[in-house]
Amino acid sequence: MLRLVVAALALVAGTPAIAQDAATVVSGETALAQDAAEVARVRAIDAAAALRLLRVQAASVAATEWIEGRYRDRLSGIAIERDGAVTVLLTGHKPVADGEVRDGDIVVPIRFRTGAKATRAELLAAIAQHQAAIRAMLIRPPAMGVDARHGELLVLIGASDAAGDTAALRRRIADLTGVPVRIATTGRPDLDLAGEVVGGSRLIGPDPTTGRRYFCTTGYVVTDGTQTGVVTAAHCPDTLEHIAKDGRRTPLAFVGQWGWGFHDVQVNASPDASLPLFHPDAARTMLRPVEGQRSRAGTRVGDIVCHRGESSGYSCAEVEMVDFAPSGDLCGGPCLPTWVAVAGPGCRGGDSGGPVFIGTTAVGILKGGSYRPDGSCVSYYYMSLDYLPDGWRLVRAAP
Repeated sequence: MLRLVVAALALVAGTPAIAQDAATVVSGETALAQDAAEVARVRAIDAAAALRLLRVQAASVAATEWIEGRYRDRLSGIAIERDGAVTVLLTGHKPVADGEVRDGDIVVPIRFRTGAKATRAELLAAIAQHQAAIRAMLIRPPAMGVDARHGELLVLIGASDAAGDTAALRRRIADLTGVPVRIATTGRPDLDLAGEVVGGSRLIGPDPTTGRRYFCTTGYVVTDGTQTGVVTAAHCPDTLEHIAKDGRRTPLAFVGQWGWGFHDVQVNASPDASLPLFHPDAARTMLRPVEGQRSRAGTRVGDIVCHRGESSGYSCAEVEMVDFAPSGDLCGGPCLPTWVAVAGPGCRGGDSGGPVFIGTTAVGILKGGSYRPDGSCVSYYYMSLDYLPDGWRLVRAAP
């Protein structure tokens, strides 16, 4: 497997780490305001409007989880619009009245659209049943996912395949799967982004086959009830040292790695990894507590999430797909459509294993990304924390 230099986000894992990094622990309100400032910059809107948008986004999570259960037999996709409103796409033509969610002074419109040709379940089944056959049609195995806004199977092909008859390719895949299909192109192929004991910090280790040293980022502090450690990406080296901001090195004991299908996670233990903190900023001058965890089911297309990478630093962007299978064989073979894809341009080689979050809510750990020929980031994708190894869980701050 190709290993790229990876910059990962580091979580602060102990009192010594806090002292040596001289970082300030911020409150949940401050953390959300920091993310809102980044959203305001990216979208060229007022910071107060961006903060309200993030609050609107959070206010609709419970409602969309209920909608998914209530309309499961018709549900094609759920998406968050740029104003925070929720759009629900259903199959059939029987109308459903629009509604709203109220939370204090926040009102979130819920809008239902009908006429989709396939449900989300049918689109996922098409990937599960026909992924191998679709891969065989192309020069390079494509990425695939569910387009929740349009109710289609999205097949992302590379430049070599895009030079052919893509209209004919779309028809072949549609005939094979029996669901609506859209073909789109990517930049370079998807690649793993491989690269302290604090969250959002640097990890360094040797590749056992070449002896070269690579760096990754720590994600979050975890525990199995008897020991604590940090998670990073499974494609990072097994033998790792945590590199503090002042250059101090701490060896981390390898516990295990899980890197097949829907996993890309590794646990390295340390008694210094104990506090539920992570660095969100590139300079590692701040720490955030882990106060909550958002599931993949609670994540919608259009949601805004943020991440920190040793190479790319800190950025926030929109979720593009919550049912995404990266291209190639990055998951010990084909990947399952369980990954969450996020729009660029905030990713670079070296971000693997880093935390994905919003405010003080942990969301996932970064796996890889896709790039254009000029090296700019098209998108990155992460593993939901739903898929932490059995028996392991996040260390979280007390309420």
